[in-house]
Amino acid sequence: MPKGLPFELKSYLELVELTGRCIREDKRGYIESSHLPLLERVNISPENWLKLTTQFTRVFHGAVGRPSSQESYCENLKRKRRANISNCEKLLA
Repeated sequence: MPKGLPFELKSYLELVELTGRCIREDKRGYIESSHLPLLERVNISPENWLKLTTQFTRVFHGAVGRPSSQESYCENLKRKRRANISNCEKLLA
């Protein structure tokens, strides 16, 4: 059995998207037909999504989030250094 899914990530995301649009409106997981495609809604490019899903633990160590969230996190914990900020800006901004 191959490791992972036996098809491309793009095909998998399309499957998730289409399934959510086929589910009845009153059921959990329903995606309205007027909504943008999944990655467009979360504003992450397909290339960045692939890197996030396949190399997450190599790219990030510690807190991860959009740059504004990183700033709030560091302020709350009184930290001066934002260890992942450049990768967060590149992959999540």
